[in-house]
Parts: sequence; C-alpha cells; structure tokens
Amino acid sequence: MRGIRLAGSPRCAHVITCLFQIIRRCALTFFAAKTARAVIAIPAKNEAELIHACLASLARQSEPADDIVLLVNNTTDCTAEIAHSLAASLRSRLHVHEVTLSHEHANAGTMRRFAMEKAAELAGPQGAILTTDADGQLPFDWVARNLAWLRAGYDAVCGRAVIDPADETLIPVHLLQDDWAETQYTALLDEIDHWVDPRPWDPWPRHTHRSGASIAVRSAVYAAVGGLPHVSHSEDRGFVARLEHRDCKIRHDTEITVTVSGRHSGRARGGMAEAIARRIIKQDEWADDRLEMPQAALRRAELRCRARAVWQSPVHGLPSLASMLMLPPAQVERFMRSPWFGGAWADIESVSPVLRRMPIPMAALRDAIMEAKPILNQLRKTAVPSGTRLSRDPGLQALAE
Repeated sequence: MRGIRLAGSPRCAHVITCLFQIIRRCALTFFAAKTARAVIAIPAKNEAELIHACLASLARQSEPADDIVLLVNNTTDCTAEIAHSLAASLRSRLHVHEVTLSHEHANAGTMRRFAMEKAAELAGPQGAILTTDADGQLPFDWVARNLAWLRAGYDAVCGRAVIDPADETLIPVHLLQDDWAETQYTALLDEIDHWVDPRPWDPWPRHTHRSGASIAVRSAVYAAVGGLPHVSHSEDRGFVARLEHRDCKIRHDTEITVTVSGRHSGRARGGMAEAIARRIIKQDEWADDRLEMPQAALRRAELRCRARAVWQSPVHGLPSLASMLMLPPAQVERFMRSPWFGGAWADIESVSPVLRRMPIPMAALRDAIMEAKPILNQLRKTAVPSGTRLSRDPGLQALAE
C-alpha cells in the first residue's frame, strides 16, 4: 500500500514544516496587527465649547485607539480642564499637552505637526497615527474603519469632512450654492481622472478631501516621508502630496465622514471657517486651485497615464511623451529615473508649459459642469480601467530607505 506511509516520510515532514511556518507567519501578522498601537492626534485652541463632543465621540468608538494626544496651544479658555475631566470616561489614554508659542509659530500647521509627532512617539514604528480636529465629531467606527484599511496594506487613509447640519442652516444660501457647484465639479473631474488614469488601490467611488479632520497613516510611512510639511496652514494637503510623491497607497474612503462645525470665526488661518467668513462678505473670484477646465483636466489625466507607462518602461514612448509635454527628452528622461512615479510626475507638472494650471472663475463653475458631463458620459461608455500599472511600487521598505 505505497502512499499510505506518509507520516515518516521526508516529504511529509517537509510539508508539515512548511504548513507550520505559514501558520506561524499568519499568527505573527495577526498578532502584530492587533498589538500595534493606534494613537489619535488632535490640535486644539480655545475649543471649550466643542472639545467635549469631540472626546465623547471618541469614547463611543467600536474599536478605541490606545492613546489620544490633545495638544492645546495658546488657549485662553478651559479646553485643557474640560479634557482632563473627561479622561476617566475614555477607553483610550489621554495625554494633554499645553504649550504657548510665539505668534509666528502658533498656527494650525505647526500645532498639528507637533501633535502628530507626539502621537508617532507613542505609536512606535509599527503603529498607526490618526488625526482629527478638536471641533470634529467622529462616527462610531471611525477608528476601526481607518485601521482596517491600514491593516489591509494601505499606507494612509483620507476621510471626508462635512459641516454640522445645524451650523449649515446659518450659512447664507449663495455660499451653499457655490460650495455645491465646487463639490459637484470636483467629483466630475475626479471620475474623469479615474477612467483615464485609474489607481487600482483607490477605485471609484472615492473623494478628493485632504482634510486634517480625518487622516490616518502608518507610523513608518509618516516618518519616511518626513511628516507634515513645515507650513502655517494647508498642512493636510501638503502631507497628502508628500505621500503621493512617494507612491504611497492612499484610500479616499467615502464612508469615513467626520462632522465639523460651520462656524464663521475660526481658530486656524487658512481653514474652513476663514473661507466661510470671507465668502459671506464676497464671493471668491476663483474656485479651488486644484480645479481646471474639463479639457485641461482630461489632457492632464491622459498625459499622466502616458507618463506612468514610460516610467515603467523608459525605453518606449519617451520622445513622444516629451514632445506632448513640450519638454526636452533629456529632461523627461532625468525625471523618469525617480524611484517613485509620483515624484517624477510632480517634477514634470512643475515645468511643463502644457500642464500649467489655469484657474476657473467661481462664476464659470456651472458652465464647466455642463462641459464636463458629456466627456464623463463618453468615458463611462468606452474606457475600461486597467490593472495596476505600478509594477515598480516601492513598498514600505523602499520608503524607509
């Protein structure tokens, strides 16, 4: 009965050893995912009215974070005292840091960077950092959903910020209409981009928010890209741009939504409150600087798709790409030597005359929407997103090099 005597055979022993190693690796991966620390970073200034609701929403999380870092800067109210009084109700350890900085450094960008650096120290290289705003109210699965993406291999996760419905009723109708047009047009351009130059790790539906109200990132990735940029505001956008330059896998999850206040008097220069206050007085002349006319957005996506293919295989298509970009082939070839496509593309965008962004007047948004819709409808009929084109994806090890 040859074949029955497996128990003592060398082949059986090898199979059992392999199975044991596989089970061990899976167990270690699972254990590491469960034991890696998750830390939330929150910058705050004069948030006595709203910090209670923020921390209360964190107390209700289906999967609490290990720690919460609340960085209170230059405050003149009892934000810190209220936070301390809520510590016992939290299932996360609360760390309240009070700092007083000069006017030059007391800004949103610096404070969020300090808070995230403190969070990174607690999380450790295998952990995760999540950040939100002190006026934010988080859904019960905010921590769990962000961590699920990170555990699945993503480098970072971006959620959406929406204005509290009660506050929204106090915002003038004309401002809400402008916001609706800007939001709708942004979504149209993003879907056009999806069909022309798809990113398999961030498929449709997705969003374009890059708000500090909801960002999660693996600690090692945060360190590898140099953390938040040293800017006074728009640090959230700058940080996501750094991630993109290193080809990090970012998921823009439409199901992660944080409710923030719609106040007119903000705590941070360059933030949402400042934009609301400004637009109440007078409509902005220009729409968001990321927006452009439909044909320009379509051309940008097509050229990025071509550039991505050339980056993968520089010997093919480089001369024609350089011609389309109106750049010397040697310059494009130099850019294509980057280990990250995102970095190469950022360099190209910074110098190519055909990719120079032309802002859209706010008053022209509705016409732009009407122009974008037939382009998108045609793409939906004919375009088929391909599989991943990033065969040279550097991964986390390359990020850390």
